[in-house]
Amino acid sequence: SIVSHGHGPQIEALLAELAGLGEPRLRRVILTLNLPEPALAARLRGRGWPFRLDVAENPAPAGFGANHNRAFGLDGQDGGSPLFAVLNPDLRLRANPFGIMAAVFERDPHAGAVYPLQLDAAGRPQDSQRLLPTPARLLARHLLRRPAEVGEGQAPDWVNAAFLLLRRGAYAGLHGFDEGFHMYCEDVDLCLRLQLAGWALRPAAGAT
Repeated sequence: SIVSHGHGPQIEALLAELAGLGEPRLRRVILTLNLPEPALAARLRGRGWPFRLDVAENPAPAGFGANHNRAFGLDGQDGGSPLFAVLNPDLRLRANPFGIMAAVFERDPHAGAVYPLQLDAAGRPQDSQRLLPTPARLLARHLLRRPAEVGEGQAPDWVNAAFLLLRRGAYAGLHGFDEGFHMYCEDVDLCLRLQLAGWALRPAAGAT
């Protein structure tokens, strides 16, 4: 599931990378245009893809969680894939991360969500793994400029949803993202509820 908010060129670059992946290949990509992009929609529908590409065009903008929940429901109408990925439109991939990430679910029946290493444009690890938000941690992050919260070998309480691969049963059991969060913190909430429900949040070593 990918959502575009006028990200046309980035969407086309990401879809080209997804189309160029080797095995394991994607079964389906659901792209939601949250803002009108008729030229982009026409170009994408006019191309051949190695996966099923569905382009949904919203009549009115919806929130981050609502858009991904609708995509999850749309996939479920056709039986549903066992794994459901949430991707930001500005991602670029280093090789194929999906096989490495899917293998984590095969090894760990408690894994509910798996995430890759995120690097910035300069190749530095991004601040994507964090601990439970508290007033003290928010103060340290924003006023004292101490962004790193998770120490070496420490498990995060949540990770950002720029790229999450989720077990279908876990996502369905949580009823997906809480749509009461329109933008920001829905990934905090999802990760915390996932673990409260007994699922684990796992990194995928080697997926970048």
